[in-house]
Amino acid sequence: MSREMWIRGPVGAGAEARVTRAGCRTALVVVPTMTAGTRLLDIVPLLESDHRVQVVFTVPHTTDHWPGVEEFVRAQHGLLLPWEQAVQHTFDLVLAASHRHLDQLRGPILLVGHGAGTMKSHLYSRKAGAPALPATGLDRELLTYRGRILPSVLALATEEERTALGTLCPEALPVAVVAGDICLDRMTDAGRFREHYRQALGLNPRQRLVTISSTWSTDSIFGRVPSLCRAVLDALPPSRYSVAAVLHPNVWTVHGRRQVTAWLSDCVEAGLRLIPPDRGWQATMIASDWVIGDHGSTTAYAAAIGRPVTVATEPGDRLRPGSIADLVRENAPLLESGPLTAQEAEAIRRHGDLSPVATAAISSRPGQAAVILRSAMYRLLGLPEPDCPPSVPMLPAPLPIEV
Repeated sequence: MSREMWIRGPVGAGAEARVTRAGCRTALVVVPTMTAGTRLLDIVPLLESDHRVQVVFTVPHTTDHWPGVEEFVRAQHGLLLPWEQAVQHTFDLVLAASHRHLDQLRGPILLVGHGAGTMKSHLYSRKAGAPALPATGLDRELLTYRGRILPSVLALATEEERTALGTLCPEALPVAVVAGDICLDRMTDAGRFREHYRQALGLNPRQRLVTISSTWSTDSIFGRVPSLCRAVLDALPPSRYSVAAVLHPNVWTVHGRRQVTAWLSDCVEAGLRLIPPDRGWQATMIASDWVIGDHGSTTAYAAAIGRPVTVATEPGDRLRPGSIADLVRENAPLLESGPLTAQEAEAIRRHGDLSPVATAAISSRPGQAAVILRSAMYRLLGLPEPDCPPSVPMLPAPLPIEV
C-alpha cells in the first residue's frame, strides 16, 4: 500500500494540522481475529472515554489473516488504520489479545488472553499444518523475539499461570500481572440483567433456555455432531423449552456467515435462536438454564457463572491435563442417548460442584480485572488514572439471526 492510501487520521506526519483534540496519547488495538477483537472490546471502554486518549484499530494483513475480521472491526465504528501504516508509527500503548505479529509493532504492549484463561486447553496447536508440539500460550517462543520480551505487561488470569510462566519463560515474570478475567467479571456483573436478556430472546417466563455451545475445529460439537441442534429441538417440547446456539467466531469466519446460516436454516425455521459471533453470546449464557457444550471457553464461562453444563464432545487425550476444559470435563456429566430432561436434572444436580471449580480456574482476581487492567494501561500511557472508578458498558442483548 502506498503512503497516498494511508488514513489521514490523528497519527503520523501532519497529524497536528488535522486533529481537533490535540496532545492525545494514542492507543492501538490490534485485531488479528474476531476472537481477539471481542476480548479487546471488553477492555477498550476502560480508557476510550478519556479526552486525553485517542484509540485506533488495525487488522494485520498477512498471508495467514482470517476473513471477515476487517468487517467486524468496521462494524464497531472505530478508526481503522491500514496495517502497513500502523507498523510505521510508534504508539503510546498497544492492546493485543493474540501473540500474532507483536514483533512488528512499536510501542509498549499490553497482552491479554483471548479466551478462558491465558493457558490453552488444547495440548497441541489446532492450526492446520502446525507441528504436534505442546503449546500453552506462555511459551518462550511466543513471548520473546530475538531475546527481547515482547509485552511490556503480560496480563495473566490466575496465580497458577504465573507459576507456569516461571517454568516456561521466567524472563517474562517481571512484566507479568495477575489481572483476573474481565469477560467473567462482566458476565457475573450482568447477571442482574438476566430477565432483560431473556426478553430480548423472546422467551416467556415458563420457558427454559437450552444453549448449545460449540468451539471451532473438527473435535467441537459443530464439527462432530452438526445435527445436535436439530435433535435437541425435536426432543424438547417448545411450550417448555427454547433452544439457542452459540458458535465460536472461527466457525463463522472460516466458513462464512451465509454458509453457517444455511447449514442451520432448518433449525432456525424450527425455532433455534442462532446467536451471531459479534452480538450477544455472553448475554445468551446469562439467559440460559442449561448449556450443552464442549471444551471451548464459552462452556467454561457458562459453568463459572453457575449455569448447569453437560459436555457433548471432548477431544480426549488432546486436552491439557489440569486445563480449564479438562476440569469442566471432569466435573460435568457427559451427554448420553437417554431422555434430555433427565440429563438436564443431572447437570443441575452437579453444577454446584462445577461452578466454583470453573471460576477458580478462570480467575484468581474475581471482580478486579477492570481495576488492574486500567491501572496497567495508564502506567504504560504515562498518564494518571481518572478519579472515577473504572466502568464498562452493559453487555449487549442477544440479536438472533433470522433466515
